[in-house]
Amino acid sequence: MTSIAASHWELVFWEHDGQVQAAVLGPEPRACPAPVPRDATFFGISFALGTSMPHVPISRLVGVSAEIPDVTRRSVWLKGSAWHVPDYDNAEAFVRRMVREGIVDCDPIVPAVLGGAAPDVSERTLQRRFVAATGLTRGAIRQIHRAREAAVLIQEGVPAQDVVHRVGYFDQPHLARSLTRFIGRTATELSAPDRVEPLSLLYKPSSQVPA
Repeated sequence: MTSIAASHWELVFWEHDGQVQAAVLGPEPRACPAPVPRDATFFGISFALGTSMPHVPISRLVGVSAEIPDVTRRSVWLKGSAWHVPDYDNAEAFVRRMVREGIVDCDPIVPAVLGGAAPDVSERTLQRRFVAATGLTRGAIRQIHRAREAAVLIQEGVPAQDVVHRVGYFDQPHLARSLTRFIGRTATELSAPDRVEPLSLLYKPSSQVPA
């Protein structure tokens, strides 16, 4: 499939041919092809912007993944402890335990800025903390968010020219370059989905992005 750009990092588990595997997937700064084993099943947890793992700097995960070894159907080892493999029923409890045990942390300045706040810090400090907490600059996060929003609108049937004005592109060529880079599809291709090579999860962004 085509894995579209994503500003969040994820913890993903999958089973294929009776084997369970897990990995941490870092933020994806651009669209790229991703192999999907036939008949594999996947489950993932996407973490909010600003959340990171102190023992694994997010900057090392941008555009790559880190495999978690010794995973079974019942257990996964995280930072020296055995955990039950999460599923849809216990994912939130799994994440709460990660927080309690210090496996994940959150820089409060990131959600504050995403919510429209203006922290009393310099622009340089703000940019540094964004990169440290997300692996990406505010500009990159904004561009990814805008491309996702544009792609969803086009799939819903909104004309490209209207999308340009609605989400803030300069013109249609600007939209086209953004879609190609971050979504891996043109506006025409988004209007007629390819069943042979699908896109990864494309959802309508619900959170604000930094200005």
